[in-house]
Amino acid sequence: MELSLDEKKGPLIPESPQELAISTLIKPQARETYDVNVTFEEYHYYSKKTREEEEYLEPPVLNVRQLFKGKKSEEPITTLTQKDFSTRERRLAITDEEWANATRSLRSASWGACFYLITTDILGPYGSGFAMGTLGWGPGIAFYTVFGFMAGYSGYLIWRVFLGVDSYEFPAKNYGDLGFRTLGRWGRHFTNVCQAISLLLLVGQVTIEFGQNISQMSKFRLCYVVCPVIFACAGFLISQIRTLKAYGWVANLAVWMNLFVIFMTMGVMSVSPPNYKISTLGSAGSAVDRKTITPDSDGNYPPIIHYSNVPQNGLIGSVNGMLSGVLAYAGAQLFVEFMAEMRRPRDFIKAMWGAQFFIYSVYLTHGCVVYYLQGQYSYSPSYQGISIYAWQTVGNILSLLSALICAGLYGNIGVKIVYNNILMDIFSLPPLTTRVGKIVYASLVPVWWTIAFIIAAAIPDYFGFVSIISASMLLNLTFTMPPLFALAFDIQKNAIRTEVGEAFNPITGEVLRTETTTARWIRGFCSGGPFQVAINIWHVVLCLATLSMCGLGMWAAIVGMIDAFKIPQLTSFSCVSPLNLNA
Repeated sequence: MELSLDEKKGPLIPESPQELAISTLIKPQARETYDVNVTFEEYHYYSKKTREEEEYLEPPVLNVRQLFKGKKSEEPITTLTQKDFSTRERRLAITDEEWANATRSLRSASWGACFYLITTDILGPYGSGFAMGTLGWGPGIAFYTVFGFMAGYSGYLIWRVFLGVDSYEFPAKNYGDLGFRTLGRWGRHFTNVCQAISLLLLVGQVTIEFGQNISQMSKFRLCYVVCPVIFACAGFLISQIRTLKAYGWVANLAVWMNLFVIFMTMGVMSVSPPNYKISTLGSAGSAVDRKTITPDSDGNYPPIIHYSNVPQNGLIGSVNGMLSGVLAYAGAQLFVEFMAEMRRPRDFIKAMWGAQFFIYSVYLTHGCVVYYLQGQYSYSPSYQGISIYAWQTVGNILSLLSALICAGLYGNIGVKIVYNNILMDIFSLPPLTTRVGKIVYASLVPVWWTIAFIIAAAIPDYFGFVSIISASMLLNLTFTMPPLFALAFDIQKNAIRTEVGEAFNPITGEVLRTETTTARWIRGFCSGGPFQVAINIWHVVLCLATLSMCGLGMWAAIVGMIDAFKIPQLTSFSCVSPLNLNA
């Protein structure tokens, strides 16, 4: 039957059982960036074609010597990436091969570079001892084990969906693209809003945390409000690096700096007492039971204690401690950006599982050792819980450099999301690869960092701020959206009945569908065999469970912030550092 077409809403869906959704004869390069008329079948057809081609590509190698020798890459370069093809008329002048080559030329990162990017994205395991102290031995170990595996599982789902909808003809460039191609326009907008807000808040959180870092290194001589500003200025300089391949070099360095701080912290803690004076500001005891860190009339602090299970009457503190652990596994939202610059995205799974196992091992080991040595005095970040100032300063300096790289990565991707989904969509700005795009990007970076600093600096309760970020955004981005995208992807893929000719026809541009949309989704959910149906049910349960956890986390974070605001605290707009208890 013939369908009427609404240019804004796409093909109207008739209620009759016989349906023919016309994809038209328009070539991929002539499409709008987010054309609602492109069907799932078309995305999936081109993705299979691209994956077959990638099998014959030589995987790139992360050669550190190139960084110091300045050796130029031998990768093919195309001038198309430097031109503005944001209008349909200009895109129509491009041949199919030129369009595919333009995408190929932007994909050059290796899986080794992605390994370092994933491990750098994690803000160090410096809060794992604090989380263990709020949860106790058993729940703490179980938490890091279960959440570590589930973070890896979420990464696997993102990887699988990406391989099924990304192609040279229709490249998937960010997390929102997965939402658009599996759930439609609302999925894209919701994902982009959540990701942009979370990255903005994370940049602010890192700015405040390492503003305290700089303040402590200066022995509080430097006006505190200047300290996070210094970090922000350095951050928007490093955020000017626009490609994630270039970030791979500095990410390598950040991993080794983090490892040094980890081993240094554990070594110094084994031969020195905790930093008792700051325990009221961010220790496990301050979160679950302040009596365990309060000195007596003679100034003597209680002895170190450990919990086997969740501390009594410490539910709110334990949930907030758990949320600080969620922050540790919040890197999945950036995986699409990593894969979008890989020559062989299929290899990403090696980088992802390798990085997740590495992160889990380091987090759990460091958390257990710090908790064993310092008990309820386990501080976040752990290196500031060292009582020897010289070693404390070493940890501050190295973690500062590492966090600067990580925050630059957040700023880089956050600004790209705003540019690609607001400035290009609404204001029709040219792509980032053009001269105008590069200038606008460079101008947006300091604005992004300034907004992040102002938001974070206005909230005096740092750990409440972290809990709000984790509960409202990071849990959804890491543990709710991947199974939701995978569920929608599997339903639509299994709903295609090739035996009756349902598929995308690359010659005519037609997609044959023989049922209504509702009937197709129901059949897709129940198709694929018993195991696939069980997987679909599991993904529904997982989405609901993580949403429930978001609600619990928000409750604990809000209650914790209400209690914190009852105590007079200093904000980041003051000259007096929050760590300076003698002020």
